[in-house]
Amino acid sequence: MDFPEGFLWGASTAAHQIEGGNVNSDWWQREWGHLPGAPVETPSGDAADSYHRYGEDMALLADAGLDTYRFSIEWARIEPEDGFVSRAAIDHYRRMVSTARELGLQPMITLHHFTNPVWFAREGGWHADAAADRFARYVEAALPVLEGVDLVCTINEPNMVSVLADPEVGFPSIGLPPGVPAVTDRLVDAHKRAVELVRGAGGRAGWSVATQAYQPVEGGEAVAAEYGGSREDVFLDAATGDDWVGVQAYTRTKIGPDGPLPIPDDAERTLTGWEYYPPAVGDGIRNAWARAGVPVYVTENGMATADDSRRIDYTRGALEAVHACIAEGVDVRGYLHWSLLDNYEWGSYRPTFGLIAWDRETFERHPKPSLAWLGDVARANAL
Repeated sequence: MDFPEGFLWGASTAAHQIEGGNVNSDWWQREWGHLPGAPVETPSGDAADSYHRYGEDMALLADAGLDTYRFSIEWARIEPEDGFVSRAAIDHYRRMVSTARELGLQPMITLHHFTNPVWFAREGGWHADAAADRFARYVEAALPVLEGVDLVCTINEPNMVSVLADPEVGFPSIGLPPGVPAVTDRLVDAHKRAVELVRGAGGRAGWSVATQAYQPVEGGEAVAAEYGGSREDVFLDAATGDDWVGVQAYTRTKIGPDGPLPIPDDAERTLTGWEYYPPAVGDGIRNAWARAGVPVYVTENGMATADDSRRIDYTRGALEAVHACIAEGVDVRGYLHWSLLDNYEWGSYRPTFGLIAWDRETFERHPKPSLAWLGDVARANAL
């Protein structure tokens, strides 16, 4: 199964999940009980210390044969206090971009990956009328990091951001709760303004949506359409006119007349409790293409498992689904695996998504067979 010439192969990370020490973010404050929120099993702490070890992580990615690294820059580091921009943080992320290029990697930058500065959260976060203004000011301040960067993701999984605007809500295993409509509107506004800023700096902008693969059983068609409308479609529709749209897919949700159905007892589950279902990414790609009508990148896809052979099997199945979409005429331009590293999964280190493991005491990196396998696929540009 050959992929198109120029197809991007890589992996993704998020700052808070791997950097460590992100003390000025609202998630750090939640983890230690200083802000309201769902209780966590384990604080993020030092995470994988990738704030200091990013060069080693990027080199492992490049040496394996992959060509793209998607990482996020941290608003809480760049603007730790309202109106104060840290030149040191800007320089740090510029060094990351330079390191990626020196290693032959294309950097894809995410401007917002779930976390906010604590001052932003205390002033209402995405509930505040000024939210889009504050985000646009941050994006403008971060433009030096984006110099020469082609692909920029404004907001990661805005549908999840809208859900998590209720601090008592955690990450669900079955079905996605409805978002907050006013927050959704502010996120769309913030995204549109960020797209214009990125384009003005010469980049191509989009955002990445958590596609849910809502699959109706008999009698559940109308309910599935309603679920998809508010939880996924509104965000894909907002990507119309963007330079690209990202799809982030992991599993499916079957919908009956009364809503989401439980996962069957005999179904294989991942360490996050999700059903093992590699074709989910195909559902997401097709819906994104049909609604947004712009080029599609798979910006996240993977499996939380302690069995790396199952990760390879899952990824193979997912890539077969990606290839099928391309064969149907969908303009899919890249596949970025989640995640480069085992990371902090928003409350716990138990769900391991990474192509690379690491020692919690020494931070020594341990590449898994799945990294070499995906690198071989990338070098061949074929499955």
